[in-house]
Amino acid sequence: MTLSPAALLEDARSMAGDIADLRHRLHREPELGLQLPRTQEKVLQALDGLPYEITLGSNTTSVTAVLRGGAASRERGVTPVVLLRGDMDALPVQEATGVPYTSTIDGVMHACGHDLHTSMLAGAATLLAERRAELQGDVVLMFQPGEEGHDGAGVMIREGVLGAAGRAPDAAYGLHVVSSLLPTGVFASRGGPLMSASDGLMVTVRGAGGHGSSPHSAKDPVTVAAEIVTQLQVMITRQFDMFDPVVLSVGVLHAGTQRNIIPETARIEATVRTYSTANRNRMTEAAPRLVRHLAAAHGLEADIEYIHEYPVTITDHDETAHAEAQVAELLGAGRYVTMPQPMSGSEDFSRILEAVPGTFLFLSAVTPGVEPGTSPFNHSPYAVFDDSILADGAALYAQLAISRMAAGTGPLTAAR
Repeated sequence: MTLSPAALLEDARSMAGDIADLRHRLHREPELGLQLPRTQEKVLQALDGLPYEITLGSNTTSVTAVLRGGAASRERGVTPVVLLRGDMDALPVQEATGVPYTSTIDGVMHACGHDLHTSMLAGAATLLAERRAELQGDVVLMFQPGEEGHDGAGVMIREGVLGAAGRAPDAAYGLHVVSSLLPTGVFASRGGPLMSASDGLMVTVRGAGGHGSSPHSAKDPVTVAAEIVTQLQVMITRQFDMFDPVVLSVGVLHAGTQRNIIPETARIEATVRTYSTANRNRMTEAAPRLVRHLAAAHGLEADIEYIHEYPVTITDHDETAHAEAQVAELLGAGRYVTMPQPMSGSEDFSRILEAVPGTFLFLSAVTPGVEPGTSPFNHSPYAVFDDSILADGAALYAQLAISRMAAGTGPLTAAR
């Protein structure tokens, strides 16, 4: 079996039907969170008979599969290790696409394309296993539950995925499909900050209830909550550099039960997005301080919870350049674009990239003939992801592993 990119791509495209079949079966039975038993079963079926060392999660239905390369040097623990990640969970969305393989689970849908990630990684598992004798290192396949707000990457790290091959990976790669924005089949990434950090600001303003006709005899938490919402935005524009953005959006603002009753409390819940560790740390202090002092200025109190969720997704510049080169080597020029700025969403693969040099690529799965700029984006009940990109995604997963193992252990630099 040859390691040439052309042969790899040819083999991947010959498997396109099987990869799509797995994707459709996953799409019909989507699952939420960290417990995905039907999804795990399908992944294990796809790996059955392949020479992987498989470990199942103890607190999740994760699957970690290690392939030992037959051409790897195993003296003094210098074997290269590459990690490839595919997330598996769905979203609590009622599907409205009308595709033939529409979700059969009411209120649950693969609206973010994780069924494609899982299928492509399973396809790469076969491609790599067929080339095992020529592989110059070990590959760790990370089939991850719970990316959608459950920090499945963090759970798998605690369960030992980064040590699954016996040593930490030299590089880690992830792919994520999009149903909009880019022309079909185009990959995109950038070195440095790629996606924002995600944190939560939860505030309960505590006052004293009373009659709406006599606000002076009460302590109105509603007006204070309204001022907090406004002043948080003012604080961002006056304390933070516009070229290192901070985004705060209030998604929950709740108080009261009737229009003529001043309530005891008002509730604010906001998402906070930052693109640098420095600004993330500053917001952790600045937002609660502002809330606390505004409440105190009106003689009220505020309970504040600032929750750190996912860190900034920061890709390694050299690993990103390597991935760009592999896209060109495998698929030809024009299939990769450099993103001019980060994306505002967040990703728990950021935890892997905090520990391991690597990169994360987006892959457009827009239905051919549909305008990318108007196609429904990920998380929409109308989001459609086209099967035509599955084989190329599987081939790139495998090519990234093969080429990176050939580069040896340690940091990847432009000089190597």
